[in-house]
Amino acid sequence: MSRIEDVAKAAGVSTATVSRALRGLPKVSEQTRAKVLAAATELEYVASPTASSLASGKTHVVGVVVPYVTRWYFAGLISGASEVLREHGFHVLLFDVGDEGPQRALLLDSRMLFKRVDAVLVLSLRLHEAERELLCRLNIPVVTVGVPDPNWPCVRIDDLGTTQQATEHLIGLGHTRIGYIGGDTVPSMDFPTPADRARGFRDAMARHGLDVEPSSVVMGDWSPLSGLTVGLELLGRPDRPTAVVAASDELALGILAAARQLGLRVPQDVSVVGIDDHEMAELYGLTTIAQPVVEQGRMATRLLLSAVAGLDTGHDVATVPTTLVLRTSTAPPTQP
Repeated sequence: MSRIEDVAKAAGVSTATVSRALRGLPKVSEQTRAKVLAAATELEYVASPTASSLASGKTHVVGVVVPYVTRWYFAGLISGASEVLREHGFHVLLFDVGDEGPQRALLLDSRMLFKRVDAVLVLSLRLHEAERELLCRLNIPVVTVGVPDPNWPCVRIDDLGTTQQATEHLIGLGHTRIGYIGGDTVPSMDFPTPADRARGFRDAMARHGLDVEPSSVVMGDWSPLSGLTVGLELLGRPDRPTAVVAASDELALGILAAARQLGLRVPQDVSVVGIDDHEMAELYGLTTIAQPVVEQGRMATRLLLSAVAGLDTGHDVATVPTTLVLRTSTAPPTQP
């Protein structure tokens, strides 16, 4: 394997110049940088990340803490974050919580963080108090997505207002018997989104003097299969609602499948509105409240890299706007 000395000899420069050129540092002419890159390519030289981090004090690694890697929402956030990190020469160290919930062991400790990551991105998860204290003590830049924290900046949507908007759309069409299928978590993971979206539905109904029957509110686990299961339960009742608000598009897609199995027409017999604008929503004609998931990942990561560069990013919450996207799954209720 080639050494940095071999590259320096081939390019006719010092090893210090090779190091500066390969790390993109200033005070290296473009002509010299091109010679170094050509020599490194020809010799198949790969700089030692350990040596580079010792020299610069930076690892060019960002830790990303995520509850699930397989769910559409989290995959979208990771995709947006990874895109920005690649553009800036950073790598990802993924911390996957999985289904362990609030009783999980500490995911972050000093051995995992110290001199291994330059910053941490936390996606829709409340950290344990010990983890928060550790990050503050190590003075590691942190940005959160979805869950505000007084210590760090956050990028999120207004979950309360978003569900109010979805509910107001159905009320505006003339629906009064509206059901709600919420997204529970396993076993609650302690993110505020489920409670905020459920409260948004109830607030909108109360604002218009509409009753919320206990039987018209059911909970799923955010997946299409769960939406199908609880959708069959909700829509199979004699007093079924004429419209349903789903806490996510994945739940809504399951509700559409449940309506089909029960022989109900959408939107003539039941209207369905979701939240997210999932990539499958357009294929199924699902009316939804769109949120820019990938862009939230990009925004949070740009903010994080600004903090790594030493800029003051403050502790503000950036609320990203959502948009009602009208498709064919909602319409005024059919007159009896």
